[in-house]
Amino acid sequence: MLVLVAPGQGAQTPGFLTPWLDLPGAADRVAAWSDAIGLDLAHYGTQADADAIRDTAVAQPLLVAAGILSAAALGDITPDAVAGHSVGEITAAAFAGVLDDTAALQLVRKRGLAMADAAAVTKTGMSALLGGDPEVTVAHLEKLGLTPANVNGAGQIVAAGTLEELAALEADKPEGVRRVVPLTVAGAFHTRHMAPAVAKLDEAAQALMPADPTVAYVSNKDGRTVSTGAEVVSRLVGQVANPVRWDLCMETFKELGVTALVEVCPGGTLTGLAKRALPGVKTLALKTPDDLDAARALIAEHSSAAADTQTA
Repeated sequence: MLVLVAPGQGAQTPGFLTPWLDLPGAADRVAAWSDAIGLDLAHYGTQADADAIRDTAVAQPLLVAAGILSAAALGDITPDAVAGHSVGEITAAAFAGVLDDTAALQLVRKRGLAMADAAAVTKTGMSALLGGDPEVTVAHLEKLGLTPANVNGAGQIVAAGTLEELAALEADKPEGVRRVVPLTVAGAFHTRHMAPAVAKLDEAAQALMPADPTVAYVSNKDGRTVSTGAEVVSRLVGQVANPVRWDLCMETFKELGVTALVEVCPGGTLTGLAKRALPGVKTLALKTPDDLDAARALIAEHSSAAADTQTA
């Protein structure tokens, strides 16, 4: 069983889109999406510096565009399940046929702008905590006024809150936590600080005409699969101000019997988590087009295994 996953904010790096635009038709697709959302995706994906693409309003549509583009480069594939981390859930919604590509880009553009506005109200941020017992860590974060915004599994929890609260965390780490790593994001996403963005995103979602998922869509909210397009969109709106439970998504991958995981561009983060939390599952991250052949081989191996299983 193959799951296709999409990374969230913070995965972007300067110039990461450059090699993908050399693929046939890619530059034209990105230009059309840029026109549709009023943002020069090619410029930000090839020429902009780290500070420019750290901007939430830029980073989010850039990530969704890269995810859709790299998945299309794999060819005509049908995964058994899809999931995305945070903003990657919109990419996953496109994979599952819930939203067409342009609708996904238009929604994520509005999401990014709304979250950027919410982040500007108070200086906030996020830091990853590596190691430690999850229950001990969560209790410690709550004592400091922080939110466990991303519970990622594999020994990683991301804390979010004000800069003062994060500074207190640096000075007072939970027992067992090896490192506290500040993330290159511009706000405390998936917390109460994002509440103003929820209303704006809900208004934008009213104009959508979502289809039901064509494959299993695994939700960040609770790791459950969602069967209707309306419920997918509702969860996309609510997750802006609520924690991401990637740990539960990976538990569902186990329950579904996932044997292979491919992470779309800019891949690496989710495959890293899967290697630690899903032993025995083959993983591959799409970073550049040079990774496409290996990904196709893994997908072909999966398809052959599935066919053999059905024949047996």
